[in-house]
Amino acid sequence: MLFDTITAISTPIGEGAIGIVRISGPDAFPILSEIFKPIRSSSGILENRKMYYGHIVSDEKIMDEVMVVKLPSSGSYTMEDIVEINCHGGLMPLREILALILTKGARIADKGEFTKRAFLNGRIDLAQAESVMDLISAKTEIGFDIAMHQLKGHLSEKITKYRDILIALMAEIEVSIDYPEEDIEEITYSKIESTLTDLKEHLSVLIEKSKSGKIIREGLKTVIVGKPNVGKSSLMNALLKDSRAIVTEIPGTTRDVIEEYMNISGIPIKLIDTAGIRETEDVVEKIGVQKSKHYFNEADLIIFVLDASEVLTKEDHDLMELVKNKHAIVIINKTDLESKIEMAYINAVLVDKAIIKASVHNDLGIEALENEIKTMVFGNEVDMNHTDIISNTRHIQLVKDAEKNILEALSAVRSGMPYDFIEVDVKNAILNLGHVTGESVEEDLMNTIFSNFCLGK
Repeated sequence: MLFDTITAISTPIGEGAIGIVRISGPDAFPILSEIFKPIRSSSGILENRKMYYGHIVSDEKIMDEVMVVKLPSSGSYTMEDIVEINCHGGLMPLREILALILTKGARIADKGEFTKRAFLNGRIDLAQAESVMDLISAKTEIGFDIAMHQLKGHLSEKITKYRDILIALMAEIEVSIDYPEEDIEEITYSKIESTLTDLKEHLSVLIEKSKSGKIIREGLKTVIVGKPNVGKSSLMNALLKDSRAIVTEIPGTTRDVIEEYMNISGIPIKLIDTAGIRETEDVVEKIGVQKSKHYFNEADLIIFVLDASEVLTKEDHDLMELVKNKHAIVIINKTDLESKIEMAYINAVLVDKAIIKASVHNDLGIEALENEIKTMVFGNEVDMNHTDIISNTRHIQLVKDAEKNILEALSAVRSGMPYDFIEVDVKNAILNLGHVTGESVEEDLMNTIFSNFCLGK
């Protein structure tokens, strides 16, 4: 498979000024010479890393006016010869050129195969390869920066450093096991404990920061709840700075779930406005309420809205009981009206929750809400060191598994267990860290990872 020449459309399908067809493999340059006729190169010889203007032709018929570039294997993305054809961005030019390339012996690339070849040919490791998709799908500047740092290899350097320390430790343990009679300085339990404790602390820092990293990568699933007509839709519109949700004085206007993304200081927020959670006989509204309950249970953060101009109702009390065990921010809305709400009771029941007084209609309390969300995600570390953040779910779990292996090894050390028992846990930690960078990855897992990539990448 690695010796095949592959091709794919590398730009999104649709109408645009430019579309790109990419070819990679041993026959990339010969195929280009068969289908491309340069306009201003009388010799027909194309130098590497220079862009040439001309036509793609088939049986002397001009198919499109293009710009092409040849990238030799020594410095290309895949570490193979690559050709990139910049043609007109319509659906037909791209498909016609792709079809022509296929007749010359190339095959359609699998999903992520260009990046997979970059990994297999040693240009990048697995963590860097996965960061390519994170870069493409980044929703905020911080998410983009984290992916870029990982693409540059900052995370891989840390993981490799920790793995090398474990490999050196395991080598000393194995010498003590295999050659107990030799005149070799035997490693002590004290040294093993010191090394493992230090590594455990480093991994714990990565895991702690990964909580924010996962949110930055995937978005904070934030659900706005409250009884009908407390101002949920108005709050969503105020946060989005757009009239996305319908707002009326009629209770139950929002009958379905409305989802939109927003950005608060680099945090992607998946904002979800729900139908008011209440008992209803309206069939359509009842479906909306059921959806609201589902999203409530799945949320990372709840924004619970109450009406300051009304006394608490049974619906409010029921929601308070649900909210008190969730990560939640409480908004006391309509504070521009006469206050009738029982604040003492709310403070007593929702004792550990941030409570913000607001008048969404007058744009009061919105900035305070945004600041509270930032605090909940970042704590006091809004300007985080991007090189220390793991955002990929697979990487996070592997580092957690490695930390667990080290804790088990430390337990064996402190119990005075034989070196053989310690060695097993150290070896498992090495294996888990190797899965992050791909130094100990199985083929099935590798194929699964790259299958999530877009076709032309």
